[in-house]
Amino acid sequence: MELQNIWKAYDQKLEEARVLNLQSWALNFKSFEAIQTQKAKSKLNSLARFKTWVILAGIIWVAFLAFLIYHSLSFSKIFFVISAGMIALFNVVAIIVYIKHVIWIRQIDNSESVVDVQQKAAKLQTSTLQIVRILFLQMPFYTTWWFTPQMVTSGDLKFWLISFPIVLLFAFFSFWLYRNINHKNANKKWFKILFNSPEWTSVTKAIQFVKEIEDYKNDRG
Repeated sequence: MELQNIWKAYDQKLEEARVLNLQSWALNFKSFEAIQTQKAKSKLNSLARFKTWVILAGIIWVAFLAFLIYHSLSFSKIFFVISAGMIALFNVVAIIVYIKHVIWIRQIDNSESVVDVQQKAAKLQTSTLQIVRILFLQMPFYTTWWFTPQMVTSGDLKFWLISFPIVLLFAFFSFWLYRNINHKNANKKWFKILFNSPEWTSVTKAIQFVKEIEDYKNDRG
């Protein structure tokens, strides 16, 4: 009976220690979760400020292009009008998408759920990839704005052997980037060089902060 009482007392102490340990872990996890979530939101808030400045710069750039197009509406400047018009169109799309990004980030900042933060940050990352892919498609139009109808119709060898192949090269490169900018190539060197900017690194670090919460929970399991 004495041995049984000692054994029961020992079991009770083990259970109390287990409960205290579990409570301590839960408290530590809540603190870690709050800190990591705040870090993620801080990174995204700085990204929102960056995107806001980009939006303002984009609006000024589109307005400037629209001014040039309006004062170039003639057949002799048809290539400039088309090129500038396409560049302006791509930038208008980017401005709209960036405004959506800022709204999403504000929603993340007001969210209390870690899962919600993780989902919206992943959505923001995917959308960033998509808009960058689309923006690279405007590259060829930066090589055609100075063309004239006379250059095309005159049969100038310099145009067909130098200028036109450069346009094709830029078109190929822009299409290649459009096809290859995706999550599968995120670890490749050219991708890291291309996306070494606050627009990408901020959202990536925010996702990493939230992922560390899940890793902390899994380590306990």
